[in-house]
Amino acid sequence: MNSSDNTRRPTEAPSPRMDALARLPVFFALDGKRAVVAGSGPGAAWKVELLSAAGARVDVYAGGAAEEFAEIAAQPPRGPVELHERGWAETDLAGAAIAIGGFAHDEDAARFAQAARGAGVPVNVIDKPQFCDFAFGAIVNRSPLVIGISTDGAAPVFGQAIRAKLEALIPRGFAAWAEAARRWRAGVKTSGLSFGARRRFWHLFTARALRSPHQVPAESDLAGLLALTRTQAAAAEAGSVTLVGAGPGDPELLTLKAVRALQSADVILFDALVDRDVLDFARREAKKMLVGKTGYGPSCKQDDINALMVSLAKSGRRVVRLKGGDPLIFSRAGEEIAACRAAGIAVEVVPGITAAQGAAASLGVSLTHRSHARRLQYITGHDREGKLPADIDWSSVADPSATTIVYMPKKTLGELTSRAIAQGLDPSTPAIAVASATRSTETAVAAPVGEIADRLGEADIKGPVLVLIGRALESAVAVVDETAQQNAATN
Repeated sequence: MNSSDNTRRPTEAPSPRMDALARLPVFFALDGKRAVVAGSGPGAAWKVELLSAAGARVDVYAGGAAEEFAEIAAQPPRGPVELHERGWAETDLAGAAIAIGGFAHDEDAARFAQAARGAGVPVNVIDKPQFCDFAFGAIVNRSPLVIGISTDGAAPVFGQAIRAKLEALIPRGFAAWAEAARRWRAGVKTSGLSFGARRRFWHLFTARALRSPHQVPAESDLAGLLALTRTQAAAAEAGSVTLVGAGPGDPELLTLKAVRALQSADVILFDALVDRDVLDFARREAKKMLVGKTGYGPSCKQDDINALMVSLAKSGRRVVRLKGGDPLIFSRAGEEIAACRAAGIAVEVVPGITAAQGAAASLGVSLTHRSHARRLQYITGHDREGKLPADIDWSSVADPSATTIVYMPKKTLGELTSRAIAQGLDPSTPAIAVASATRSTETAVAAPVGEIADRLGEADIKGPVLVLIGRALESAVAVVDETAQQNAATN
């Protein structure tokens, strides 16, 4: 940073480190490999079924309890199941890829686990984690798309609840699309498409699967996707820029289209106001660069951002320009779009939830309540020099039938409200200042518009602020005041 002109240079942000894992999620390749199941009891038959479904050759040593497995052995899901009407022996573990034990007593479990480890075989003893090298989780099966869920034994019921939720969310037709991907992958790889074009193919494939999850993919789909990819090959090689709205803070407010853009990006240029949790939705391999502007603080020059964005796209990168809120509202998107078009770079915009919408949702207030508002307007609290803009339409701000949202008002709010009141705005009009809208640190201050600047200064709240003004806010003012009183009593 140059301290004399308060300029910040674009800087690469380190990729977020992996948080601690209770278990390492892995998927065993068992097709045609030998698996050993010893003992019996609740859960053992289900483990035999799982192993067979994964393609393993399952040897079951159940002694006198072999009849528990007879039905599965007669009709195995996939791999063969052979029953042995005797107990297990250490020699049975030789050459096994995996071993499962079902024992009531710890002594038997310990002996089996020790023998398996001695043979170099990963072992699981059902419901006895102290003897396990790995654990089974809840499964969502859209094979070859398979999702495993583990709570490290802490809350199995919770894991099953999550599985049920995912079962409802993930169409069963995805199994056919995942199988088609497996069939087509080798052909796509030898199709003559470049690396960038092949990536484009799989993005098109994914978009079609998401759009038509219940359609059974046919060879004609492969031909069509390849043809479409070839027509877009030049664009895939040329790179592109996508302006993406990150929303006001809460990462759950991202749109599906925004998530897909983040997951396909090579480089992400993000603003300082973007919540870092939003970056968790990005492709891990993507380079992430902070190009943020801070009100009255260190900021990257817009020309530098434009030049970096264009140069990255020209080198063939898929660039996401990630902006807080909506990219088309007070974020200088117009300059960035113009820079891309002037350079011949393909540019797309993915809208986001703007801070005004997020704040209104948190407050539970309609900004266009039919009894109070006929118009909703957004204005900025400062110009390029950081001063109150000289061209504000004060009669519009003073209109009692309008709801006005003031962005970036911290330094100029007192002057703005004084000018608006002088131009006819009723000083008793409700106003609410909201900082860090939709985030866990969200704070709101309510007061008549004639007092809101002083109240905001007294509160000394941190984070990005916007101020809502208008009669439509009357019901929300009481809620904000009540919350403030509760917080004061708690503190």
